[in-house]
Amino acid sequence: MSSTDGREEDVIDILLVEPNPGDTRLFTETFDEAKLLNTIYTVSDGESALDFLHQHNGYEDTPEPDIILLETQLPGKSGMDVFAELEGDPVLREIPLVVLTSSDAGEEIVRSHGLEADHYLRKPVEPEEFVEFVRSVEEFWVAIVRKSSPTECSGE
Repeated sequence: MSSTDGREEDVIDILLVEPNPGDTRLFTETFDEAKLLNTIYTVSDGESALDFLHQHNGYEDTPEPDIILLETQLPGKSGMDVFAELEGDPVLREIPLVVLTSSDAGEEIVRSHGLEADHYLRKPVEPEEFVEFVRSVEEFWVAIVRKSSPTECSGE
């Protein structure tokens, strides 16, 4: 149908790359409760993240995500390896990437590898902090959408 209200554009596909099942559950529950319309896809390791992004090995029907939330501490292929592969792919490097860090030093560690994410967020420790975390992701997403939007609303 003709969609001039932009509703489909408001739905974002999020790829969460997170090895901790408890954190994954908190992330997905909090995103489900958020005002932001989203579909969250989760994988728990670097190989699965790359399979998802390249649409291989059972992920052939998955969409390209609008945003990637990447924990760098992953089993097998590390988050840094995933990040480096994203940077080397001209299509995948265009997807906004939020690196999830466990500490303030996490951002410095990523940068020390010569990699630069679009945004860095410290992972919540307490369940109630996940709501604020989701707000941070929402704010980042709105900033990206506004920055990349080819048309601006006039009259405001």
